[in-house]
Amino acid sequence: MDKCARCHVRKAKRACPALGIELCPLCCGLVREKKIHCPATCPHLVQHKPYQEKRIIDRKQTSAEDMLADERLTWLLLHIEAPIADRAEKDPSFTDKEALLALEYARGKIEKEKSRLLLPREKASLGNETGEAIFESIEACRYQRKIVLPSHVADYKKEEKLKCLDKVILDLKHLAAKDWEGRNYIRELSRRFSELKALSQNRKIIRSS
Repeated sequence: MDKCARCHVRKAKRACPALGIELCPLCCGLVREKKIHCPATCPHLVQHKPYQEKRIIDRKQTSAEDMLADERLTWLLLHIEAPIADRAEKDPSFTDKEALLALEYARGKIEKEKSRLLLPREKASLGNETGEAIFESIEACRYQRKIVLPSHVADYKKEEKLKCLDKVILDLKHLAAKDWEGRNYIRELSRRFSELKALSQNRKIIRSS
């Protein structure tokens, strides 16, 4: 059996349709969908893609659990989802797909670090009011506690904003379960915010008694 055309060490066991050469399994995994664009018909891609996607989801879920243990990031997550909950409450036809598009819109603006100072004509042409509301909520968010915090602790870095947006997007995709015209995520979001609202009201009652 011939040697791998990439490493020239291990035995070539896989024919690569993208490169037209024979690769060993290790080199196939190293370049697959990273350094080459694999055709959808490649049997090795079809076989391993579900495993790779599961690994990515598992890593993101572990990261999400760590985020929820961080009060600062939890506070930012609430500010990301609040405009969606507000829109969903006012518009019963608002779908998970529209929520996803709004989140991706806000993420795009954060990633590009686009100025918040927009001309009236530009703002009117954006076409995604909920996405703009999410972006504005993120930019205005400051972590607040009873003690005075230094500005570098109260403010959020670009990486933290993107990290929290990615978590919400991942949660939405998981709950939507590809039913994009449905409201599976919206219903769960509304339930959580209703519980938070009730909890907040109960605390006010306790304090006033």
